[in-house]
Amino acid sequence: MGMSVTISVAAEQDAEQIFRLQYLCFQSEAALYGNYRIDPLVQPLDSVREEVAKDCVFVARLGDEVVGSVRGALTDDGAAAIGKLCVHPRLQGHGIGARLLRAAESALVEQHGAKRFRLHTGHRSEGNLRLYRKVGYQTVGTSRGEDGVPMIVLEKPAGSFAATA
Repeated sequence: MGMSVTISVAAEQDAEQIFRLQYLCFQSEAALYGNYRIDPLVQPLDSVREEVAKDCVFVARLGDEVVGSVRGALTDDGAAAIGKLCVHPRLQGHGIGARLLRAAESALVEQHGAKRFRLHTGHRSEGNLRLYRKVGYQTVGTSRGEDGVPMIVLEKPAGSFAATA
């Protein structure tokens, strides 16, 4: 009856769909903080294209439609920074975010030798925090985004991959 969602490495031609999906998905975050200048909403398309070309970027597809995305890159301290995880609002709550995290984490270990993963989310983003904690991330500190939003920094060691269910 229905199609299943597949996870794959993002291709150059996915950049525009990722850009549009990111803009849609992060509206609720912007509303939560009353700040519509958060990075995912103001990031230019060319910057998304650059990330797809150089970083570890995965997409979730439903047929030809990109319905989820995540990015990862190795940082100077050897951790793998994971960011801009998003799943289309109509498909949230079905494990797609965890599957995207698992794909990014696996690739960052296998291709870049990552020893630990780091991500951040807004301090009021309970749904995000719930997902990240469910898949093994623990709070290690706080920071402030360039947009002024207070952030919670979470990490986990490589080898404790995200659940896929």
